[in-house]
Amino acid sequence: MPVRTRVTVPLEFPDGYRTTAEVVTFTGLSDGKEHLALALGDVAKSEVPLVRLHSECMTGDVFGSQRCDCGPQLREAVERITEAGGYLLYLRQEGRGIGLYAKLDAYALQDTGMDTYEANRALGHADDEREYTAAAQMLTALGAEAVDLLTNNPDKSRQLRELGVDVRAVRPTGVHASPANVRYLQAKVAHTQHTIDLAPAS
Repeated sequence: MPVRTRVTVPLEFPDGYRTTAEVVTFTGLSDGKEHLALALGDVAKSEVPLVRLHSECMTGDVFGSQRCDCGPQLREAVERITEAGGYLLYLRQEGRGIGLYAKLDAYALQDTGMDTYEANRALGHADDEREYTAAAQMLTALGAEAVDLLTNNPDKSRQLRELGVDVRAVRPTGVHASPANVRYLQAKVAHTQHTIDLAPAS
């Protein structure tokens, strides 16, 4: 899949952290969506680029929702990738692939006592509907045949390897637990074996 455009964008986060990203767009991705790659740090000098597949989360990334850990994970990933050199793939698959409105419907069901996965199932969705073919295509277009993956989600490394990406190492993200999201994080550990150490929150 060819690269469509590259544009330099200065970034500044609410806590004052600043960096510069080269934002890359693509043509012909498998799902037809407008995914982005942010090249951060000195990618050319990184022997194996550090990569995060970050699924779009409007509520967490944009509005600072405390019901998930997406916003803090995004902030952490940008800094760590800038230091190491690599790519943040910003994937347009809100709500583990079910969309924004359905995610908010799931929130309403969680308010009745369901966890995030039980709510998805009640709405007729799978636990996680994300598929990473487009991400593998993006990495190929960027020339990243081997990567270190920044994630707590074993499904991401499994899918990338099945798609032909050489995942050399998996590095966990930090634990961004709060009273508002600890039940959500516990569900991720229990249902999908996320590698999140919640001992400090107990």
